Amino acid sequence: MKTLYFDCSMGAAGDMLAAALLELHPDPEAFLQKLNAALPAGVTAWAERDEKHGVAGTHFHVDVHGEEEGHEDGHHHHPHTSVAEILGRIDALDAPEQVKQGATAVYRRIAEAESAVHGEPEENIHLHEVGSLDALADVLAVCWLMHELQPEKIVCSPIAVGSGTVKCAHGVLPVPAPATERLLRGQSIWAGTEKGELCTPTGAALLGYFVRGYGPVPAMIPDKCGIGTGHKDFATANVLRALWGESEGEKEPVLELRCNLDDMTGEELGFAMERLFEAGALDVFTTPIGMKKERPAVMLMVLCKPDQKEKLIQSLFRHTTTLGVRESVCLRYTLRRSFQTVQTEAGPVRLKTSEGYGVRREKPEYEDLAAIARKRDISLAEARAILEGAL
Repeated sequence: MKTLYFDCSMGAAGDMLAAALLELHPDPEAFLQKLNAALPAGVTAWAERDEKHGVAGTHFHVDVHGEEEGHEDGHHHHPHTSVAEILGRIDALDAPEQVKQGATAVYRRIAEAESAVHGEPEENIHLHEVGSLDALADVLAVCWLMHELQPEKIVCSPIAVGSGTVKCAHGVLPVPAPATERLLRGQSIWAGTEKGELCTPTGAALLGYFVRGYGPVPAMIPDKCGIGTGHKDFATANVLRALWGESEGEKEPVLELRCNLDDMTGEELGFAMERLFEAGALDVFTTPIGMKKERPAVMLMVLCKPDQKEKLIQSLFRHTTTLGVRESVCLRYTLRRSFQTVQTEAGPVRLKTSEGYGVRREKPEYEDLAAIARKRDISLAEARAILEGAL
């Protein structure tokens, strides 16, 4: 499983994320050419090697009409930009639709946060720093790089946000600034070791959109590490690292619920199994057993996620004759599964692919093959041959 881990121990900003991901791209120069061809006229993104306390990385720059926007003399010179104007710019870009959808979603998150902070409808919100063209280039670059890298699992360290105050268009604000704090809700954060703003609104919005888990580095075999450098200098190297590698299939805790049954008919047992699946069971099956007084019986086994336990125990007592249910905690290892639909001369067939742990296998959905066999009055083997001819 392609895994991406963001080390945000020095916070996150749009340009740092873009630079770190750019180092992971197999052809950074070609990517920058493609990005610049899509950006609005007069906007140019470029990258250069940089170093922070002996740590080599990449710094991501954006020039607007020949000048690097937002950093001249250490002051911001950003015009106010409406949300509608930014979304219009994104929609007009010559970029893949998925990239534009991602960039739009990121800016909508920012607009929602600003709206909540200022108590104004989103259509009345005008963005300052995050509405500038260099921020738009950062967001587009990150969304496009994620689209091309296609990580299957994205995890992030707790995000360092900094402390103290920050000067922005609204004046001097506490760190994290109100809009940034709003964007960070639901994410894992900490102050970090440096004073000042470490996480920007753009960085918070991008991580909130892409990241699905927070914590230490997951079990993985690293292959690359992209390093993006920030503008500021601190006592600690101001870098954001993106680790790229492979992790095997997921293991997850599941519960095994069991009960012994010796006084139910086959029809009653079948009905109970049906209702257990409807209640959310991962799997339901029976095993033949012998009980006291030499009575033949079955053990009914139910696998479920922990948050489904109470519902399934209730269903077991309601639909079976058992007087007690036993519980065990297990770890379940699974292969990654994906589906695609194959068009054949006899109709569509869903194909399930399972892979991981060095294994890859494909299997057609039985119901789709059976539908073809019934329609043409042929055997399942002949229906499978039709599918193989379409592959």
